[in-house]
Amino acid sequence: MDFKQARFLVLDGYPKEHRGPLADNQGTLAGELYAALIRECAPGCQVDIAFPADLDSMLPSGNDLLAYDGVVWTGSSLTIHDEQDERVIRQIRFAQAVFENGVPMFGSCWAAQMAVTAAGGTCAKNPRGREFGLARKICLTGAGRGHPMFSGKKTVFDGFTSHEDEITHLPEGGVLLASNDFTSVQAVDVTFKGGSFWAVQYHPEYDLHEIASLCRWRREGLTAQGNFASIAEADLFIEKMETLHLAPERKDLRWQLGVDQDVLNPDVRCQELRNWLAYKIKPNIKKK
Repeated sequence: MDFKQARFLVLDGYPKEHRGPLADNQGTLAGELYAALIRECAPGCQVDIAFPADLDSMLPSGNDLLAYDGVVWTGSSLTIHDEQDERVIRQIRFAQAVFENGVPMFGSCWAAQMAVTAAGGTCAKNPRGREFGLARKICLTGAGRGHPMFSGKKTVFDGFTSHEDEITHLPEGGVLLASNDFTSVQAVDVTFKGGSFWAVQYHPEYDLHEIASLCRWRREGLTAQGNFASIAEADLFIEKMETLHLAPERKDLRWQLGVDQDVLNPDVRCQELRNWLAYKIKPNIKKK
């Protein structure tokens, strides 16, 4: 596809004080990670990155917002249902403005929660704790099987994930597309005020290295939750993930970690983003 005229805005939802620890643990900043993926899937496009959780950052409005062909939201370490946090409120308001201006949106994790909350739905802490590493057996609903975001995707698949909150109530205009036993809403299509937001709770933009980096950052909490019996066990998991990232042909590690082409093959893992580009962006690229 030719995306040389396309322009995207990536919203890195992490606040400044959490972007540092992510980088310190060898992780790629969320905005940079998504920007690189968009450039790979839409060669020749222009991608700008903004940090809406930074209250002193500038966000586009009016014609500046309309100049974008699409807006993509990353994950975040904030809590979407914290009604007192101005860093959250500011992002909800911006998502509502994007909806109203009709610029298509896409994103992961925080994005799904943002899509629903901005349109009037609700989220809460997942009583099962943090879903981490791999979201297992994500299953498309009937609506999901017929939805263009999942064109070419298997009905049941795994995806990289890391989140504590979950969507509890969809808004009017929200369509449930996928679910699993841990998280009831794994993918959603939200139409609100004429705008569109396709979002997934899991992370197509992650790879084994990024999960290892997140585990390195959160290993104490993950161990306390019961994902690992000890810090040493968490460190072994990190080592295996990093090794398999560098040597994906290692059948022993694939078996031990329970991973397959759902997450190892980037064409499979990122199909949702590619479909969004094909169905929502390509036909409507603004002529510059």
